[in-house]
Amino acid sequence: MSRNLTGVVDWGHELLAEKISNGQLAVDLTAGNGYDTLMLWRLVGASGQVISFDIQPEALRSTQQRLEAQGATVRCWCTKDSQLEHVAGVDLVNAGHQQLRNYLPTAPHAIVANLGYFPSGDKTITTLPETTLQALQQSAELLAPCGRLAVVVYTGHPGAADEASAVDGFFSGLEPDAFQVLQFKVLNRPDAPYLLVAEKRNL
Repeated sequence: MSRNLTGVVDWGHELLAEKISNGQLAVDLTAGNGYDTLMLWRLVGASGQVISFDIQPEALRSTQQRLEAQGATVRCWCTKDSQLEHVAGVDLVNAGHQQLRNYLPTAPHAIVANLGYFPSGDKTITTLPETTLQALQQSAELLAPCGRLAVVVYTGHPGAADEASAVDGFFSGLEPDAFQVLQFKVLNRPDAPYLLVAEKRNL
């Protein structure tokens, strides 16, 4: 199958797929319309678990509809603020991704994020450098050995440049003894989204 060379979201999915097996835990830091959550659910299989975060209820509703239409078991958490059970299915959490540590029942083998805004919602509500960095720092700490963290960075909305700079600094600052880091960027389109991937070494 021919692949769009500059489709960084698809490249991120492919790189995560290499590390996910049936029965594992995967995390979507930004549920949005649910495409990444659906991808992860298909990869972890019927015995696996996906936890997906979003601060916007309409994003979680969209994700729930998408997943249930494909036969997934979906649980929604609007008020829970404690660790989830490690149970097969999809858990949708109405909380900021900087709360990641409070919910994970075990180490995830894959974590994905698409930064920016919810395409179908209020475009003035965006991911922010401070909370995004908190989520990424926790992701790096909690990720299982040999697991991967894939983040797509968008640069076209107000405040995006500051977030992109912060995220670039985070990935470039990961210790090379502990992580391998790649960047996928469309060099002749400066405003195009780009992909950052970190793999945790098995020390």
